[in-house]
Amino acid sequence: MTSRAATDPSVTDFEAAVERTDDREVVLDETYFYPEGGGQPADRGQIAGIAVTDVQQRNGEVVHHLADGPSIEAGATVSASVDAAFRTYCMRAHTASHVLYGASRRVLDDLGYGGFGIGESKVRVDFTTPTEIDDDRLVELERLVNQAVWDSRAVSWETVPREAALDRDDVAFNTKTEEGITGETVRLVSVADWDVAACGGTHVSNTREIGPVTLLDRSNPGEGLTRVEFAVGPAAIERRASDHENARTAARALDTRVDELPDAVARLQQERDALEREVEDLREQVVEARLSELREAVETRAGRDWLVGALPGLDANDLADVAQSMAGTAADVVVLVAEDGSYLAVGSTCDLDAGAVVERATDAFGGGGGGSPTVAQAGGLGANADEVLALYEAD
Repeated sequence: MTSRAATDPSVTDFEAAVERTDDREVVLDETYFYPEGGGQPADRGQIAGIAVTDVQQRNGEVVHHLADGPSIEAGATVSASVDAAFRTYCMRAHTASHVLYGASRRVLDDLGYGGFGIGESKVRVDFTTPTEIDDDRLVELERLVNQAVWDSRAVSWETVPREAALDRDDVAFNTKTEEGITGETVRLVSVADWDVAACGGTHVSNTREIGPVTLLDRSNPGEGLTRVEFAVGPAAIERRASDHENARTAARALDTRVDELPDAVARLQQERDALEREVEDLREQVVEARLSELREAVETRAGRDWLVGALPGLDANDLADVAQSMAGTAADVVVLVAEDGSYLAVGSTCDLDAGAVVERATDAFGGGGGGSPTVAQAGGLGANADEVLALYEAD
């Protein structure tokens, strides 16, 4: 016995005879409850006044799992009710996934179907495609989907011989799981002049019944798939309203209009880039001024010239580059410490190993580091700049 939910999705109240019960499981001679499968969750509802918590297809039967043990026996006739609101949501969401796939046929190259899933607040569709779904394509997909909804395209389903379905180039299949293509026949769901797919789910009869669709995001879940998530119904409306509110808030902050936001943001980016260049220029001037001071303070110890000092505004790698470049020109050994004392770099062009010089700091203050005889660095030092400098100035 199979469910009649996909064939007659508008039926949500019915009577049926109980074929058997087992603890909290009930099998009916006929059911309109949709069993979980193909990315669509099981229907909710009641049987004989008891809540249905799950529905599964098992060993050729549709098994209804109840919240409590049924007080009914085999042969009894019971009234059953499918949660109409949740059924409607699943119908709209499932059909919307087909419309999205149809839109993707028009935007993405070498498109393949990788599955889908209906969640409480969003729906995912997985594609195989070499095309990157960037922001522009995501917007275009949403535009096409909602245009297809507005166009009120008829949605229909039919059962055809399996080989006939497989021979058609226009039919979307999940070839990895062979979902919907096992057995002698295949159920095809068609959105008029838009999409055809092998599918056993419940659907609306016209795209206008889907309502607004809002694409949320895209990601790469692995296995060569690209995932697009969307919302339908209240969740789609709320997301769209939230996005609009955020856009208007941003526009007010920038003293512009929503349709002028891209230009306003571009101006801000130009101003930011100019400020960053100015800051970089100032930083370089500060560093160069400090280096000039350090060059004048070179000390000779045991026949080697030492340059030791703190240098602001450089990260660990830049500090190491400066130390290496100054070694041999400004001094034989160059020890540069970050302004906060958390890391240092050493350059050497004499018989003194740069790594050994760095070890003095790590032995004294912890942290870790290493390098070559000519350049080494360390980080995570538990000291301030003055304490690190004193270690080397006292050499």
